[in-house]
Amino acid sequence: MLFENKSILVTGGTGSMGKTFVRRVLSGKLGTPKKVIVFSRDEAKQHEMRVSYLHRLVATDEVIYRNFMNVLEFRIGDVRNYRDICSAVKSSDIIVNAAALKQVPACEYFPTQAVLTNCMGAANIVHAIEENDFPVQTVVAISTDKACKPINVMGMTKSVQERIVTSANILNPNTRFICVRYGNVLASRGSVIPLFIEQILNNGPVTVTVPEMTRFLLTLDQAVDTVIAAIGEANPGETYIPKAPSATVMNIARTLIGKRKIDIAVTGIRPGEKMHEILVSEEEANHCTERGEYYSILPMLPELQITTDKESNALIKEYSSADDVLDLEGTIELLRKHKLMVDDVQINSHGELLR
Repeated sequence: MLFENKSILVTGGTGSMGKTFVRRVLSGKLGTPKKVIVFSRDEAKQHEMRVSYLHRLVATDEVIYRNFMNVLEFRIGDVRNYRDICSAVKSSDIIVNAAALKQVPACEYFPTQAVLTNCMGAANIVHAIEENDFPVQTVVAISTDKACKPINVMGMTKSVQERIVTSANILNPNTRFICVRYGNVLASRGSVIPLFIEQILNNGPVTVTVPEMTRFLLTLDQAVDTVIAAIGEANPGETYIPKAPSATVMNIARTLIGKRKIDIAVTGIRPGEKMHEILVSEEEANHCTERGEYYSILPMLPELQITTDKESNALIKEYSSADDVLDLEGTIELLRKHKLMVDDVQINSHGELLR
């Protein structure tokens, strides 16, 4: 099984995706891991995460989280710090690099900080493996739609991270370096739905940047599915991308407001923000293949090209959130299906949705 007796390091493990991934790994459905290391620089979030496991009282949860006291480990550290990374990486079989500065406006105002975390953090992982011959089997870099045809600092730094990780395969043939790229994640910290729900609970107004703006709609579980699929299937240098529906931000707002008498305020596009998410560019479509529920962008470096031409060109144009947009009824159906309506959730102190 995929995670059986594996030591798994999750940088940024206290973030929305990191926590969901850790929970999935600890379920044991893909094997019982030897160790799961949650690595981050936020001791408060680590403490909350640790306590949340200690407070599990339901019998089924006790089964799911059995032996977590022996398996789950929390480490304070920073991906920017090479020594911190070496200490965590040296005993790991699988690394999921989810540490990131991901808020677009914040990265615009503090671009140097974005470079240090999003680029140098990935480089530190690569250098730690390369310079110390650590026997890491797989490294997965978590990327974003904004890395595709980037117009903002967040996207630019994530695009560089993809290149750092892809090229690492050449000098480190014993480790497989791969990427996962996805767009807007429903219910994650900083995403639009927690913001809209909080505004609705405070009687509005709900702030929409541009009514026609579109976003892919991917759940945290689907994001984790993509990471797991990449770990199980991706060849060195490939970038896995989930197929997902999309909707306009206006229809997302209308869906959540429902019949409530709450105003919608149009605020205008933010610095560095895109009108539509693009997960595969027109250029990348020329070397993109289809893997069931996912697209895979094949590496451009000739040393890493192992797939025949017949298996590529799954797309004839870029893959954009503007292509196949759900109408209002479709948006309502999707959010109801995933229990993301206002009455289904609560928001914690970190801006994450709790079902």
